[in-house]
Amino acid sequence: MINSKGGIYRRFLKRPMDFILSLIAIIVLSPVFLVVAILVRTKLGSPVLFKQKRPGLNEEIFMMYKFRTMTDERDDNGDLLPDSVRLTKFGRLLRSTSLDELPELFNIIKGDMSIVGPRPLAVEYLPYYNEKERVRHSVRPGLSGLAQINGRNTADWEQRFYYDIQYVNEISLIGDIKIIWCTILKAVKRSDIGERGVDSPPDFHIYRQKSLKEEK
Repeated sequence: MINSKGGIYRRFLKRPMDFILSLIAIIVLSPVFLVVAILVRTKLGSPVLFKQKRPGLNEEIFMMYKFRTMTDERDDNGDLLPDSVRLTKFGRLLRSTSLDELPELFNIIKGDMSIVGPRPLAVEYLPYYNEKERVRHSVRPGLSGLAQINGRNTADWEQRFYYDIQYVNEISLIGDIKIIWCTILKAVKRSDIGERGVDSPPDFHIYRQKSLKEEK
């Protein structure tokens, strides 16, 4: 059951504010966009943008944009090398400062995402959510969220979903402002950074498959 707290903000104000604030951010940060794009093209090659399908509001699939952080290095068989090998020092810098996330502002303009909300995860995870966890898809996914300011990439899946569900049930203007401010502080401090497959939890579908096997 979704809490009615923040009902007016959620239904009438959140989306217009997302559009206006993301448009302002794109204009103000346009020099940063340009510099990062040039550096990505120089250091990592093309395409500059990484595109991937993600589930959004009501689990509708959209194309999410990020700055590229990995190379296209392949083995002798033509298969991509592991993420940990293809993720360069420059790519790690982009991720730790969250600069790779900037193109998602265009997803917000389009209405695919919100500034604050549960992070959009992989499409492959969809069959593995339980009914309680699916509540996270009853709102637009966010550039940042309650889970991201409480552990970011280092939190385990149970913690992430706990915060995602709490956010959906308690959406408010004040809450969103606090999350945005804490997100900026974490990006500046570059705290709670976990590299996928190294010091962050395993992919959710692998985690859930393992959990189901252990229950049998």
